[in-house]
Amino acid sequence: MAVARGTYPDRYTSADVVEYDLATAGRYDRHLDMLRGRLGLPRSRMRRRYGHVVAAQHEWSPQVIVGHNAVQLPGVVDASRHTPVLYAHNDLLRTYTMREAGRALECASAIVAVSDFLADRIAARLPPSVASRVVVVRNGVDLDLFRPGPEVPSADTLRVVFVGRMIPDKGADLVIEAIAQLGRTDIDLAVIGSAGFDASQPPTPYEESLRSLATRTPGRVMFHPFQPRRVLADLLARAHVVVVPSRWPEPFALTVLEGMASGAAVIASDIGGIPEAAGGAAILTPPGDVRALAGALESLAEDRTLLDRCRVASLAHARTQGWARAADEFYRLVHRIGT
Repeated sequence: MAVARGTYPDRYTSADVVEYDLATAGRYDRHLDMLRGRLGLPRSRMRRRYGHVVAAQHEWSPQVIVGHNAVQLPGVVDASRHTPVLYAHNDLLRTYTMREAGRALECASAIVAVSDFLADRIAARLPPSVASRVVVVRNGVDLDLFRPGPEVPSADTLRVVFVGRMIPDKGADLVIEAIAQLGRTDIDLAVIGSAGFDASQPPTPYEESLRSLATRTPGRVMFHPFQPRRVLADLLARAHVVVVPSRWPEPFALTVLEGMASGAAVIASDIGGIPEAAGGAAILTPPGDVRALAGALESLAEDRTLLDRCRVASLAHARTQGWARAADEFYRLVHRIGT
């Protein structure tokens, strides 16, 4: 599995991971790559980078080579010896014409998308002969790691958690604003995340604005930087509610399932692949609608019977969506295309 260096650092051991450098290039280089694509030429900058990743491929035994979000990788794999697969967690073809996308992925034996929503987006940018290879394997959740914690009495305080990168697309400001509008003292909020995956980075102006906004809430608002998965699991296990208020069309939003597996009710934006992740077990609100988000939070704070029903439904759904299910679907696909 070829993965860019600097992506989420926690890794499972079910595949051999080969990292490649995705150091930020100048805008000129990126624009030059896009221009080359429009002219019918390969995006040479990325192809060179992926070429280094698989430089020893002729010494490898025949195998499936999976590129995580690596559109140009299949084109540098020797498809007569190996089976190249693109594993897409994002809408990767936004800057590609249909013709260029088809050329880049014509050698891919499969293009795996993590939701129907994402699969439709990707397939719409591919010629039919390549689009027919787009398949869906939805993300799973680590049920051994994310699980409910012991219920601790908390003076009837609703414990709400937001997890995500501290960028406007993820909507941390929306949940803080919603709680501020309610003006309740019985809702505590934990905001977990940093602008990237490095907790040591100083706060960005957006993060500073969140702290300023939090001063308007009568309840407690606690900020935690990016956390390792095990620490995150402990924090989620204490939550009554996990909020996923994304403004942008998330391809899947794994946080939805992680919150559910932790035994929390989930309030999430009705956008992108989020409803697929939720599976009918979350309260969905229009993206960017602070009033609707506030109303959903207040309903759970006012009605603990409703809260309990939502938490039970969340956990039941999550327990059908473990990584074992996702792995089984993926390995069946690999077996089919690799034989």
